[in-house]
Amino acid sequence: MRIATSKGQDAMSGLARTVRRVFGAGLPLVSALLLGQAAEAQTFASLPAAPSAIVAGGEARPIAAWSEFCQTYAAECAIDVTEPAVIAITPAVWNTIVSVNRRVNKSLRAVTDLDHWAVPDRWDLAEDGAGDCEDYQLLKRKLLAAAGLPRRAMRMTVVIDEKGEGHAVLTLVTDRGDIILDNKTSTVLPWRQTGYTFIKRESQSSVAWVSLGRAASPVTTANR
Repeated sequence: MRIATSKGQDAMSGLARTVRRVFGAGLPLVSALLLGQAAEAQTFASLPAAPSAIVAGGEARPIAAWSEFCQTYAAECAIDVTEPAVIAITPAVWNTIVSVNRRVNKSLRAVTDLDHWAVPDRWDLAEDGAGDCEDYQLLKRKLLAAAGLPRRAMRMTVVIDEKGEGHAVLTLVTDRGDIILDNKTSTVLPWRQTGYTFIKRESQSSVAWVSLGRAASPVTTANR
């Protein structure tokens, strides 16, 4: 068993290894994020002309494993209310989002928490190169924040997936609507095109969660 400080130090070294695995050894982080943006990138014009945002409601019960994660990785959960609450999407920002989503999805090995850690649920930054849905999304947020996107506009989100099971995705609140990063697909989708039922997500104003009123998107996700 490691104390929080030791675990945090181990996490940083583990994250560095993960970044090298995702983007290549010897590359500065931001430069690595920009590498290959033109290749494989979704077209910026693919975003819907009429943006749609998920309506947040009142407070919701936090995920227990998220609370434990925040004790170890406090900076990943902190809210800076001076940060923008919305990401301004430009072609360059869009390409960075698409690139990070694809590269993290390809670089990590999918494994359940029971198989990985012998516990039902654990959230971390996939320092050993493996994880389940929330670990993919947390690493994506870490890398996107390092590239300059406001963490406050990137919210961990709980949904019910196409199998009727709980699943974690990353919601990016943007001026082109709420878009979803998912480890099940490397296509970045507007939330209404995922086919998921949205349950709750991290608050943008405090270290807490808010209800999403079970907002259901009508279209089944493509390119899984």
